[in-house]
Amino acid sequence: MLRKNFRFSVLILLVTISGFTQGMLLPLIAVILEQSGISSSINGLHATGLYIGVLIASPFMEKPIRRIGYKPMIMLGGALVFLSLFLFPFWESLWFWFMLRVTIGIGDHMLHFGTQTWITSTSPEHNRGRNIALYGVFFGLGFTLGPLMTRLVSIHVSIPFLLSAAFSVIVWSLMFWVRNEIPEEDEEYSTSSNSFKRFAKAWQYAWVAFLPPLGYGFLEATLHGNFPVYGMRIGHDVDTLSLIIPTFAAGSLISQLPLGILSDRIGRKKVLVAVMLAGIVCFGLASFYEQSVAWLITLFTLAGIFVGSIFSLGISYMTDILPKSLLPAGNIMCGISFSVGSIIGPYLGGVYIDLFPNASFFHVITTMLIILVIPILLKKETSSYNQKSLSPTQ
Repeated sequence: MLRKNFRFSVLILLVTISGFTQGMLLPLIAVILEQSGISSSINGLHATGLYIGVLIASPFMEKPIRRIGYKPMIMLGGALVFLSLFLFPFWESLWFWFMLRVTIGIGDHMLHFGTQTWITSTSPEHNRGRNIALYGVFFGLGFTLGPLMTRLVSIHVSIPFLLSAAFSVIVWSLMFWVRNEIPEEDEEYSTSSNSFKRFAKAWQYAWVAFLPPLGYGFLEATLHGNFPVYGMRIGHDVDTLSLIIPTFAAGSLISQLPLGILSDRIGRKKVLVAVMLAGIVCFGLASFYEQSVAWLITLFTLAGIFVGSIFSLGISYMTDILPKSLLPAGNIMCGISFSVGSIIGPYLGGVYIDLFPNASFFHVITTMLIILVIPILLKKETSSYNQKSLSPTQ
């Protein structure tokens, strides 16, 4: 029990520092590029590098983790992240920084895939929502603190990158004291040895559970990658924006665990629909009060309370539906969905800001949330795989 608790604590710390790194990079590089005169559309496109890395890595994750286990996958991913962070200050070039972002995306996805699959595979059903919510809480905590590093640019542009790299090394080194484990294999895996067939099965049975991670990726990337640019253009300064942006992630810290526990009791779908509808209201109101710092802080916090948990709720929903043998494929699909949303978000947001300079940026977010909540709302409830034999959802 002590060994399991130590392992869980180390995995949660790794997720925290990963959130910190991602939360820092998006607004930090967006601000640096905006101050260098880069257009908002190119700025948004540049932000997709992290998520392109995730997509590149995703198809090649499942077989290695079954062969080498969780620990080597996590350690290799963490090493790619902190080495890339150390390299940022050496050459301030648009393309060099883009390639570093892609590398960090690959490393971060290895780290997240390893930690996420380890936690979902070993969590008992009665507190699965709680454990995955804790995963989300600590990722959110890191994501909340990350944007504050943007303020250090005024001292020297290298400081945020080097500090984040140092924090990553310290947490990563704790993995040396964690014992490795190999994912479970059963008949479902042995009869479908082709990874792409398992991805197709995971999509067939649990497609609705991949929509919330896509939505969260869209939200996270647009709020951290586009909103700093839009915020500066409507008159907010960098210091103000570095205080507004983290309130979304801070809001998710308040509700992530209660919503996870609530979803264990009343069902994931009911909670997902309720929080996404509330998020639509919050961002809709933000479009009317975007000039007010106090209103933005309030509405970002409320939006975080509601939709800041949809990634972890989506993972819990997916874990309910799929057998353990398909969980690695399901977790990869969650990562792919998150990445697709994260790639679409900054580019669409950047193009929207360029084409409609007088329209509110928040219309993009509310529209996406409406598009995603409709199929979740219309989806018929089915028993989980653990309650019934595996059959395609209706």
